Amino acid sequence: MLPLIVVVPLLAGVAAFVVRAHRVRRNLLLAAAIAHTLLVASTWFAAPPAALFGWLDLDAPGRLFLSVTSVLFLASAVQTVGYLRAEEGQHDAAATSSGWVLSRVPEAVFTGCLLLFLTTMSLVTMCQHLGLLWVAVEATTLASAPLVYFHRDGRSLEATWKYLVVCSVGIALALLGNFFLAIAASGKIGAQPAMTVAGLIDAGASLHPAWVKAAMIFFVVGYGTKMGLAPLHTWLPDAHSEAPAVVSALLSGAVLNCAFLAILRVTQVAHAAGAGDFSRDLMLVLGLVSMATAAVFVMGQADYKRMLAYSSVEHMGILAIGIGLGGAGVAGSMLHAVNHSLVKGMLFLTAGNILAAYATKRSSQIKGILSERPFTGVLWMAGLLAVSGMPPFGTFFSELIILKAAVDQGRFFVAAAFLVLLAAVFIGMASSILPMAQGRAPGAESAPRESWRAALPAAVLGTLSLALGLYLPERVSRAIHDAAATFGGF
Repeated sequence: MLPLIVVVPLLAGVAAFVVRAHRVRRNLLLAAAIAHTLLVASTWFAAPPAALFGWLDLDAPGRLFLSVTSVLFLASAVQTVGYLRAEEGQHDAAATSSGWVLSRVPEAVFTGCLLLFLTTMSLVTMCQHLGLLWVAVEATTLASAPLVYFHRDGRSLEATWKYLVVCSVGIALALLGNFFLAIAASGKIGAQPAMTVAGLIDAGASLHPAWVKAAMIFFVVGYGTKMGLAPLHTWLPDAHSEAPAVVSALLSGAVLNCAFLAILRVTQVAHAAGAGDFSRDLMLVLGLVSMATAAVFVMGQADYKRMLAYSSVEHMGILAIGIGLGGAGVAGSMLHAVNHSLVKGMLFLTAGNILAAYATKRSSQIKGILSERPFTGVLWMAGLLAVSGMPPFGTFFSELIILKAAVDQGRFFVAAAFLVLLAAVFIGMASSILPMAQGRAPGAESAPRESWRAALPAAVLGTLSLALGLYLPERVSRAIHDAAATFGGF
C-alpha cells in the first residue's frame, strides 16, 4: 500500500511529460489526484505494513499530514484543470508577459512537476529513516522549483532562484545535523548507527547529549528554512507571490507541513536523548520571532498574495510555539497544522480567482469583490476570519488550545505576546482585505459573470475548516491526539 501511494503520482507525473494531448494530460492529473486520495483514505481503515526495511512507515502524524496533503492536492488539481481550460484560447506570448495567468507553453512540465511534487511530499510523510527524510525534503524543492518559474518572467525567475538557493543552503545545514546525530550515536551503538527514528529513540540514553544538541540546532535551522520560520523565511514571500495560485496553495498548505514534520521527527530523538527542554526552548524562540516578523511585514502590504505568504510565516510560528510549550500545546499544533492547511489553501485558490478577474496583485486597485463576484467575495471574507482565528472556524480552537497551554504553564509573557501578535496580524490583513471586498468599483455593471465552479475547490476547503470548528469527529480527534502523543504531547 505505501509504495502505491508514492508510485501512482510518480508514474502519472512521468506520463504527463510525454503525453501530447492537453485534455488527456489534465484528465491524468485529476485521475492521479483522486486515486491518491482514495489510497490515503484506505489507510484510515487498515494500517498498511511498513516497507523498505522499515524506512517507510505511516504512523499517526504521518497519516495525518499525508491526508491533509492529499485533500489539498485534489482541490488544487481541480482548480488547475479549470485554469488551463479557461486559458485554452489565450495567446502564449500574452499569457507570459502578463504574469497573472497560467501559460500553456510549459503545460506538460507544469503538470508533470505538480505530480512529482505530490510524490515527494507523500514520501516525506512516510519516512522513518532520517537520511531518506533529508532526501525527500530536498526532492520537494527540486520538484516544485519549475512550478514557481511557470510564468517565465523576470520576477518569477528571481523568486525561483531565491527559493532554490535559500532552501538548498537550509537543507545543507540539515545534512550536517544528520552527520552530528550519527556521531552522537556512533560512539555508543557502533560504527554503523541505526539512523531510523525508532532506532535512535531506543538508543536515546546512549546518545552523546552535546552532539545531539548541536544536531538539533542544525536540524531546526535547516528544516526551519523550508518551513518558513523567521528569520529563515526570506524565500517564502517571493515564491508564494510569483507562483501560480494552485502552487502557492500547495507550498503554504502542504510543503511547509512537510518541513514541520521533519523537525518533529528529530525532536523525538532529542527527547529520548534528554535534550527535550533544549529543543522546546529553541522552537519557542523561533515561533515568537516568526509571529513578530509576520506582524511587521503584513502591515501595509500592497501585494495580497505576498500578504498571505507572511501570514504563513505567522502560522508556522504558531506551530513552533505549540511544540515549544509541550503538553497540550503539541495537540494544539497538530490541530492547527490541519486547519491552517485548509484555510490557506482556500485563501490562495481564492486569490488566484481574484488575480484572474482583476489582473493585478495590488490590493489597492481592487474594490467591490462582494458585489461583483459574490462567491469569491464571501470566500475572501471567510478566509480573513478563518486565518485570523475567529470562531467558529477550526483555527480558533487550535489557537485557543495553544494559548491555554501557555497560561496553564505560567508562561504569561508568551501568552500575552501570542495575543498581541495575533491581533496585529489581524489588523494588518483586515486593512487590506476589507477594502478589496467592500464598495463598488467603476464599471462594475460590465464585469464578466462569475463562475461558481472556479470557486468550488476553495469553498470545499473552507467548509472543511468550518466543519472542524463546529464538530471534531471522534476519529479525527483521536488521530490528532495520537499524533501529539508521538511527539510527547497529550
